Amino acid sequence: MLNKYARAFFTRVLTPFAALLIRLGVSPDAVTLVGTGGVVAGALVFYPRGEFFWGTVVITLFVFSDLVDGNMARQLGRSSRWGAFLDSTLDRVADSAIFGGLALWYAGGGDSQMLCAMAIFCLASGQVVSYTKARGEAIGLPVNVNGLVERAERLVISLVACGLSGLHAFGVPGVQILLPLALWVVAIGSAVTLAQRVVTVRRESAEADAVAQGGNGA
Repeated sequence: MLNKYARAFFTRVLTPFAALLIRLGVSPDAVTLVGTGGVVAGALVFYPRGEFFWGTVVITLFVFSDLVDGNMARQLGRSSRWGAFLDSTLDRVADSAIFGGLALWYAGGGDSQMLCAMAIFCLASGQVVSYTKARGEAIGLPVNVNGLVERAERLVISLVACGLSGLHAFGVPGVQILLPLALWVVAIGSAVTLAQRVVTVRRESAEADAVAQGGNGA
């Protein structure tokens, strides 16, 4: 849901920066790689140590590369299958690092097997949600559904909660509860989104099969 509105807004905001990178000779693929590396480093260096505020600051600085690289490709007129593949693949890597970092924290200093399992579920369900759409489109279906919690929602909910929870280190009381709540919201929302996509693929495949059989019968 956020993709529809937030992506358009930030694309307009980041267009001048994308144009500057083009003038400097930076390629969209380089931005994708550097952005993913920054997210992975921020998540796996800071989160396992419980440093949620600074980890979120680092991740947020790099996560916008997902919008910048696409903006650069459009300005250059170089949108390609390779660029789309690379971008989508590294998105999965970045998401895995974020929830993997949280799982490591709860497996260690966070001392909560339940929340560790919840972080792992968020990681796995996010990957499967993306896979269902990709696989549906690969067999020729549009997978025309706006899921309850897609990638943008997962990132915003998780990163906002992590950043606010990190304020506990600066003496802000009561904020620690936000991250566990966010993990539950993302987990439940991802499960609902997965169900939405599976139902949509089943309906669209049945409709496509009926059309194909009708055409053969004619």
